[in-house]
Order: sequence, then structure tokens, then C-alpha cells
Amino acid sequence: MTALATPIRPVLAEAVLPRALTRTGVTVGLGALFTALAAQVAIPVPGSPVPVTGQTFAVLLVGAALGPGRAVASMALYLVLGVVGLPVFTDGSHGAHVVVGATGGYLVGFLAAAAVAGLAARRGHDRSVPRQLLAAVASSLTIYAFGVTWLSLSTGMSLATAVAVGVVPFLLGDALKALLAAGALPAAWRLVGALERD
Repeated sequence: MTALATPIRPVLAEAVLPRALTRTGVTVGLGALFTALAAQVAIPVPGSPVPVTGQTFAVLLVGAALGPGRAVASMALYLVLGVVGLPVFTDGSHGAHVVVGATGGYLVGFLAAAAVAGLAARRGHDRSVPRQLLAAVASSLTIYAFGVTWLSLSTGMSLATAVAVGVVPFLLGDALKALLAAGALPAAWRLVGALERD
């Protein structure tokens, strides 16, 4: 290992849960369940087919807490559950038509965003407020990249229009979610450290 290499660190789930849970699919299922519950928190945005939801916040937390492999598996399970008919998407929607519809790119983007958040956590970014904030912003931008591209292609909107309806109305909400994640994750690590010292 070179002096410049960043060490691979345990993620939050590995620090607080028994190995029996992190070595099986339990945490993957819990991450999918948490995302499904967060998806039911939805606020419609006038003029946009994309609502403000709790899903993106869930992706940030699941990604950081589970690490890249389990987080991507968790988001994949979430998508599969919705496609096969469980009401896990926003407002209890489900079916393949949701994933291939106008907002499908955001859902597919969850896979990549979970990987970004998980990789950052493996490098210890979730233990520092500024670094976790950067990781959360990078994850959110990943979702936007997939979502806006898909929105533009599926609706025939220009890229500028897709950004106007698929990004701009959500910037404030996603900034708040990033700030919440940047506060919650380092605080959780401080709690873990305090419990280990006791």
C-alpha cells in the first residue's frame, strides 16, 4: 500500500450489527424496506412529473451505512420488488411501467448513487461532516444525471427543459437531505465510538 492510498474502512452496519446480519441478505432487505417506506413521503411539484420524495435521502443513508456492494444490491432489490408488483415506489405505485416511464432514470440512478455513497463511506467520508456532505452531493448529482437524461429521452424534452423540471425544483430539498445525512452519519459514528469506550 502506498502512503497516498486511502485505507478501506468498515461501514456503519459492520460496526454496529452482528456479522450474521451483515454477511447475509438481511441488511440488503432492510435497506430496500427503508427505501420503500421513504418513497411514501412524496410532495408533488407543479409542472413536473417528478415529485420530491424521501427516496433520495434513503439512498444516501443506505449507501453509506451498507457500503457499495450491499447498497447496490439493496437498491436492485427495491427496484425488483416494485417491478414485480409490490407497492414500493412513490405513492404505492408499482410495475415495470414505472421504471421505464419518465421518472425511471431517477430510480435506475439509485443504483449508481448507492455505489457512490458506499464507496465514500468505505474511505471514511461518512465520519466527517464536510466529507460526508461532499459524498451526499456527489450521490445526488449521480441521480440527477441518470434522471434528467432519461426524462429528456423518454418525453422528448430538450435537455434544458428536463433540467428545469427535473432538477431545479428539487435543489433545495436535496440540499437539505444532504445536510441531514452529513449531520446524521458522523453523529452515528461518534455514538459508536462513545459506546465502544464505555
